[in-house]
Amino acid sequence: MPKIVDHDQRRVELVDATWRIIAEKGLDGATMRDIAAEAGFANGALKPYFPTKDRLLDFAFEHIFAQTNRRMEEATSGRSGRDAVRAYCHEILPLDDERLNEARVAIAFWQKALQDPAKAAVHDRSMEQWRASLGQLLISAGYRGNDLENALGAVMDLVLGAQITATLSPAHHSPDKLIAQLDTLLDALI
Repeated sequence: MPKIVDHDQRRVELVDATWRIIAEKGLDGATMRDIAAEAGFANGALKPYFPTKDRLLDFAFEHIFAQTNRRMEEATSGRSGRDAVRAYCHEILPLDDERLNEARVAIAFWQKALQDPAKAAVHDRSMEQWRASLGQLLISAGYRGNDLENALGAVMDLVLGAQITATLSPAHHSPDKLIAQLDTLLDALI
């Protein structure tokens, strides 16, 4: 009897392996062979799921975005005001190893998106979704300014920029420092 394979689960396993390899070797150093080996698959087993490393990176970014959205929904459930804004932002900030690895994949995706309009469009759609949700949270938290667009920009710049700074210089951008920076910004806004 043929083995039943959960193809969705296999894709997720490959994404998890991708994160680990990119974290260890960087995007350019990550090969499909390395990713397959890390996931426990033969190199040829990747081709039906991801014919290229580029397509694997696309799926990894989309998976990270969906995973972050799930965490944000769970983190903000039953919360309101500033507490909800903080919980939402904490799920984007690289505050633990999982989110730091997600940041590494996002950075690799952004690097590719600079030259690929389709990737840039995926990123734009994702960020517009976050901006809309964050804007609603800021308003419900009592945003006291008169320029919500700039306030959203400041918060998004902090949480997305933190993905780069925490990856490149973690000693200066520890989780405690990132949370303190977020709180300083929120103090000015709500």
